[in-house]
Amino acid sequence: MQFPTGLKRPDISIFCREPSEEEQDSALTMIPEAVIEVVSKGYEAKDLEIGSPFYLSQGVKDVVVFDPLTFMVLHVRKDRTTRQVSPVVIDLECGCQVLV
Repeated sequence: MQFPTGLKRPDISIFCREPSEEEQDSALTMIPEAVIEVVSKGYEAKDLEIGSPFYLSQGVKDVVVFDPLTFMVLHVRKDRTTRQVSPVVIDLECGCQVLV
């Protein structure tokens, strides 16, 4: 996915509209409403500390990070961060809900 300041491939991206055929022919430039990242072994620091600030700086409104080893769910917005334990329903700013 092509963000204004670089390429990044979130595990899951949530959009409010479907990309056009032209947009699907190359790296997407649409900014997702939310992204969900699953913490990978060996990439914990990247997934927990680097990804969220990057996505928020690009205009993503909600970043959800799930650690499958601890069941920790981190929900990050520009104005707050919450830490919960899975399973949990998260209300996204776009009006959608996700069950993590």
